[in-house]
Amino acid sequence: MQLKIMPKKKCLSAGRVPLILFLCQMISALEVPLDLVQPPTITQQSPKDYIIDPRENIVIQCEAKGKPPPSFSWTRNGTHFDIDKDPLVTMNSGSGTLVINIMIEGKAETYEGVYQCTARNERGAAISNNIVVRPSRSPLWTKEKLEPIALQNGQSLVLPCRPPIGLPPPIIFWMDNSFQRLPQSERVSQGLNGDLYFSNVLPEDTREDYICYARFNHTQTIQQKQPISVKVVSVDELNDTIAANLSDTEFYGAKSSRERPPTFLTPEGNASNKEELRGNVLSLECIAEGLPTPLIYWAKEDGILPTNRTFYRNFKKTLQIIHVSEADSGNYRCIAKNALGVIHHTISVTVKAAPYWIMAPKNLVLSPGEDGTLTCRANGNPKPRINWLTNGVPIEIAPDDPSRKIDGDTIIFSNVQERSSAVYQCNASNEYGYLLANAFVNVLAEPPRILTSANTLYQVIANRPALLDCAFFGSPLPTIEWFKGAKGSALHEDIYVFHENGTLEIPVAQKDSIGTYTCVARNKLGIAKNEVHLEIKDPTRIIKQPEYAVVQRGGTVSFECKVKHDHTLIPTVTWLKNNSELPNDGRFTIDKDHLVVDDVNDDDGGTYTCVANTTLDNVSASAVLSVVDVPNAPFDLELTNHLDKSVQLSWTPGEDNNSPITKFIIEYEDVMHEMGLWHHQSEVSGTQTTAQLELSPYVNYSFRVVAVNSIGRSLPSHPSEQYLTKAAEPDKNPTAVEGLGSEPDNLVITWKPLNGFECNGPGLQYKVSWRQKDGDDEWTSVVVANVSKYIVSGTPTFVPYLIKVQALNDMGFAPEPAVVMGHSGEDLPMVAPGNVRVSVVNSTLAEVHWDPVPLKSIRGHLQGYRIYYWKAQSSSKRSRRHIEKKILTFQGSKTHGMLPGLEPFSHYAVNVRVVNGKGEGPASPDRVFNTPEGVPSAPSSLKIVNPTLDSLTLEWDPPSHPNGILTEYTLKYQPINSTHELGPLVDLKIPANKTRWTLKNLNFSTRYKFYFYAQTSVGSGSQITEEAVTTVDEAMASRQVDIATQGWFIGLMCAVALLILILLIVCFIRRNKGGKYPVKEKEDAHADPEIQPMKEDDGTFGEYRLFSFVSSASF
Repeated sequence: MQLKIMPKKKCLSAGRVPLILFLCQMISALEVPLDLVQPPTITQQSPKDYIIDPRENIVIQCEAKGKPPPSFSWTRNGTHFDIDKDPLVTMNSGSGTLVINIMIEGKAETYEGVYQCTARNERGAAISNNIVVRPSRSPLWTKEKLEPIALQNGQSLVLPCRPPIGLPPPIIFWMDNSFQRLPQSERVSQGLNGDLYFSNVLPEDTREDYICYARFNHTQTIQQKQPISVKVVSVDELNDTIAANLSDTEFYGAKSSRERPPTFLTPEGNASNKEELRGNVLSLECIAEGLPTPLIYWAKEDGILPTNRTFYRNFKKTLQIIHVSEADSGNYRCIAKNALGVIHHTISVTVKAAPYWIMAPKNLVLSPGEDGTLTCRANGNPKPRINWLTNGVPIEIAPDDPSRKIDGDTIIFSNVQERSSAVYQCNASNEYGYLLANAFVNVLAEPPRILTSANTLYQVIANRPALLDCAFFGSPLPTIEWFKGAKGSALHEDIYVFHENGTLEIPVAQKDSIGTYTCVARNKLGIAKNEVHLEIKDPTRIIKQPEYAVVQRGGTVSFECKVKHDHTLIPTVTWLKNNSELPNDGRFTIDKDHLVVDDVNDDDGGTYTCVANTTLDNVSASAVLSVVDVPNAPFDLELTNHLDKSVQLSWTPGEDNNSPITKFIIEYEDVMHEMGLWHHQSEVSGTQTTAQLELSPYVNYSFRVVAVNSIGRSLPSHPSEQYLTKAAEPDKNPTAVEGLGSEPDNLVITWKPLNGFECNGPGLQYKVSWRQKDGDDEWTSVVVANVSKYIVSGTPTFVPYLIKVQALNDMGFAPEPAVVMGHSGEDLPMVAPGNVRVSVVNSTLAEVHWDPVPLKSIRGHLQGYRIYYWKAQSSSKRSRRHIEKKILTFQGSKTHGMLPGLEPFSHYAVNVRVVNGKGEGPASPDRVFNTPEGVPSAPSSLKIVNPTLDSLTLEWDPPSHPNGILTEYTLKYQPINSTHELGPLVDLKIPANKTRWTLKNLNFSTRYKFYFYAQTSVGSGSQITEEAVTTVDEAMASRQVDIATQGWFIGLMCAVALLILILLIVCFIRRNKGGKYPVKEKEDAHADPEIQPMKEDDGTFGEYRLFSFVSSASF
């Protein structure tokens, strides 16, 4: 069985015919099997215009088929070509192809001419086209002396090429001596004739090697014209050159170099004509000169240019329309325009046509007695003539055949017989060419035969068309019927399509279309059948498609593609990038359903397609990978519009790497003052490529640009050219001006100097001015170098001064500076605060008051008042320990303050001093005060000693800080039982002079908790706690003897052990005699027979021991 797979893509006939195909007898698609007699048919021949390489043998093709196999003959230039008489000419065996061996001897030019091949057998003769054989030619350039050309800047120029005439015509291009193509533009371009046109020349057009090259593709040779020298000079240079070299230098007499409106270099005049043949490429050219360079525009009068067939070449100087037809005839206007004018040229286009087929004659197979027609219809401009030939002979002089009748472009056949078989030629010709077609009439009587292989298996995807072939032959032409199944009825047109070639089409094949189909061919001479089989497969589907991905350069991306398919088909999944194979790169890995790309780079961006192929269908799904990254650095920075305080910066953005640029950051470097340090200048939006930058004077600027997108910042661009702005006077003064004295008799003036960027010019200095605020003195000024400090000496102590500092440079002064106030140097205050008073608030807090000192006595900025206080001690103590003084400072002009953290019941001394920026003044006289009593601190320690059965003794140390006179101690205690519950609380007062106390009548062996604190007249202090236990009663302890030490208990345990030993011996004896005791019987009764032997020893002893223990316990 032959397997035939439905094509995945096909074009279907739209024809619909009845079930029984009563087809027209002229069936062009009907191929006569080669085992049947038939006239010759030309199958291959050389082209009509056959250009050969003169360095190789000449091969003129002519192949034909027929039954019997045809014989071949040739004519050359209209006469018989006897190949047997020329030893260089041979004809291939079984073929009409000629081989002319000119590589050994002979010349190709000898065999130039018009050749025609005839293939003949007993049924007729077919002829080939007239094959014009010509050898290719690549002649050398004629030698010529080319004078140097000198012309004025701005003039127009045409450099002629005039290549030698070759066959086929050469391809022209201009290069220099280094074989580099000369650059072309709207100003300089090559015309269709090969000449090089300059709309206007520039000094850079000067060169000595303008060379025109002609490439002859057929012979693979290139011919070179002599170099042309062109020199573009100014008017003065041109006059000098003419005067010096008038005898041997050509002056190119073009138009003036001044600006001028356009004029056409080609074509000439206001109008011209152009003729082109149908189907060719229409090329229209307009090249204009002028200054500035003109631009070319195209339009069609009374029509529009065809959008899909129109192309502009050579900087719009050439208009091309492909596949031109008669409808493209008309007037085309080219317009040349510059700032000084506009000119027009109209080209009238006429499209002619060599003959082309409307209906070419086709082979005709008839059975004896049938009728038929051959039709030959062609068109062209002008209208072609139709001539008929039969077997290569004009039909007018051919032997007469009563079965045929000629009616213009049609030959009508009626009641044909076998002798009517022949080959007919139709020749359609006009002045632009000819068409020649062979069509045979073959008269046969043949029963039907089916040419499609029997039992062919067709496999089709569900819901797609199925085409079941039934190629057939017979004469008369058979009718075709289709059946489904062994006993099925004929298929009908309602759901099937029947094609003329016998093919059955099922437009939408489904599962119920599966089965065997029978094709039946009938004519009056017989019948033929053939069976084919159809299987329907499930379509292949992609159930998980790859998805759009955005990945940063250097990252990893994964595309997923899951496929579902018919279980009988084996799919192959391939991945494509931009419809081509994946790069041969280890970064691309395919793992089951995934394509993974590692270390993604810019070249990896594109469309990735997953293609699932089976033998019957294919499906695909695509996703785009966008590789993003920070932008590439901008480039081509250019400074324009140079002004004193501004400049325009322009740049070209780098690639945005698939993430739009959102902004550009412009930075500057001050090469003169801070080389290598870049500062932020400004920012512009990502759509701008220029920025107007505000500049400062006397700065040597260099700029760079950074592009920013959503991924990040680009690398900085290369720095721009440097731009030094003009110097100017400073436009600002130093800041942070201050006046402070470092000594009582000076004034130190300081300021923050201008940086180099702010100096605006050379020779930066500062004018420092000062005068007393409250006096009538004039300003005293001094000019200092570029420093940040100036000291005025001999000033009175702490006097306010007015100060100003002004910048200046070699160009002038900065604006008038602001005036600030300062003071000359401070000295220590002279007077102590008076009337110091102390009010005791409580035992730890006191408030101090004082009178302010006179302002003049402060001799500086008042910082505040400082209080010194300390505990006063006796002379004996003072000798043993250093007095610790505490200090509190109160800011500003306050005249009172609180002293916190004092110790109760203490003697304190205090004094007050005024403070300025220089230091402290003298102290006020000491004032003393006493703090009242407070509550004491907790006793220093508490110990319980000498515990007895009913008493405990407590010892303690007094509080470390009694904070007054102790009046008594308070002792509270309560018992704690075994569950840690507290009993009743007992409160006891103890005289203050005691440090030991014994508690009696306590419970024996009891834990007590004690709370102990001291008191003054003010109140109770903090408590200290402790726990202790009374001792145990020895009589009770003697009665609580451990039972394990009693003799009777020891004797009882010995008796029990002896009894167990006796019982074990008895048990052992009874078991050896086969006897059973009750426990053993119970054990045996419930034992698992499979595990019983394993439990005899262990289980028996354990059970008996338990029984013995219980018995002993009962005893």
